[in-house]
Amino acid sequence: MTETGRLESHLRERRAAGRSLLVPYVTGGVTEDWLDCVRACADAGADAIEIGLPFSDPMLDGPTIQAASDRALQRGVTPDGVLAELADLRLSVPLVVMTYANIVLRAGVEAFGRRLADVGVSGIIVPDVPFHELEEFAAVHRTTGVEMVLLAAPATEPARLQQIAQHSRGFVYGVTVMGTTGERTDLAASAARVATRVRALTDRPVLLGFGISTPAHAVEAAGHADGVVVASALMRRLLDGAGPAAVAADVAALRSALDNR
Repeated sequence: MTETGRLESHLRERRAAGRSLLVPYVTGGVTEDWLDCVRACADAGADAIEIGLPFSDPMLDGPTIQAASDRALQRGVTPDGVLAELADLRLSVPLVVMTYANIVLRAGVEAFGRRLADVGVSGIIVPDVPFHELEEFAAVHRTTGVEMVLLAAPATEPARLQQIAQHSRGFVYGVTVMGTTGERTDLAASAARVATRVRALTDRPVLLGFGISTPAHAVEAAGHADGVVVASALMRRLLDGAGPAAVAADVAALRSALDNR
């Protein structure tokens, strides 16, 4: 097996202990107390936490995450500012940054990777980098230890899926639908197919995201995958005025449902 970094090792250990993995998402800077929300996620049972860097054109994100990013930008938040705040955050679970290629390229791919490592980030997701242009970005894993998580979608062709399963680090992010992030009333039928196809190709943790909106969705998805990523449902709560305590309660409800499924 390829040598793994902190993110993948941590997730593998928790999976081996029989735990369904839970990765909540918080947009950096969405509220003044956003770091308290991150801490609340960790305390409520998250296995890792995804931090979204605010960006003006988040092409993969639906209305809720777009609104969260817009709110952060209106507050004057910058990607570098988010990373600076993360530097003082001490958590027992790994952090994964979700961003877009423009932000990474502007900083310089290697410099950005080193910056992530310096502030304690263990993984990175850059969904708009074409696979054939991935090598420079993937080198971040080899030189800094920051693991690059790749996405697999329902329409991903078999040969490309094999490459994604082979080259992803940390975990493989299974996208449940062909579309953007966002809350949904039902878990898409394609979720099971994505997870099954990827798990046949790798023993790396496979997490499902996009539309995981309720504890029931999380339980259903975890029946097919190693765990879930929950984003829009939590960000809607913050946009509606909820604080860290409400986020903690929501994450705790997800944790309880997964532990008792």
